Amino acid sequence: MRIIETDADVIEGAAWLAAHDERLAYALSQTGTLPLRRRPDGFAQLLSAIISQQVSVASAAAIWKRMEDAGLTTEAAVLAAGEDGLRGAGLSRQKIAYSQALAEAQIDYDALRIAPDADVMTTLTAVKGIGIWTAEIYAMFSLGRCDVFAPGDLALQVAAQDLYGLSERPKEKELRQMSLDWTPWRSVAARLLFAYYHIAKGREGI
Repeated sequence: MRIIETDADVIEGAAWLAAHDERLAYALSQTGTLPLRRRPDGFAQLLSAIISQQVSVASAAAIWKRMEDAGLTTEAAVLAAGEDGLRGAGLSRQKIAYSQALAEAQIDYDALRIAPDADVMTTLTAVKGIGIWTAEIYAMFSLGRCDVFAPGDLALQVAAQDLYGLSERPKEKELRQMSLDWTPWRSVAARLLFAYYHIAKGREGI
């Protein structure tokens, strides 16, 4: 199981993609060297992802800052805080439930680092509040998996439509099928499409 750990890994994957797909080669010529984009793994990272759902970047950052200031970034702290403590940090009723569900799940994050991709998806999506998109983004950027893609992501769909000259934005199922051509470097393809989206649309993806 190949793990993306360094800039050299991303460069290797990007070179492979460019050699196998002329559209991706064009995208790379526009974006230049791609960023590593590795993030920490563990409970706090997933909790932050839950808090960021369906709110603006600024709002998510403000709430997360209050969570950090209150020390609510571990399973034990979230469970001890109860609904009142989490509400005081700015969480909605729904996100309180999701945060508590994640804390109660007691995921073995060390084991996830070496688990097969399919097992990572199964483990994470079994938790209330974690969907396939969150699980795929976590696998790509927190676990460094080299061959995971997130076809439900709007920015990736828009970038693919623009890059491949598609008449319509590809749906999740269609883009998942397209991404099979980018195996074994689908995670680098995602990095490339996120970077291309930024250039083509002038906006950030994630």
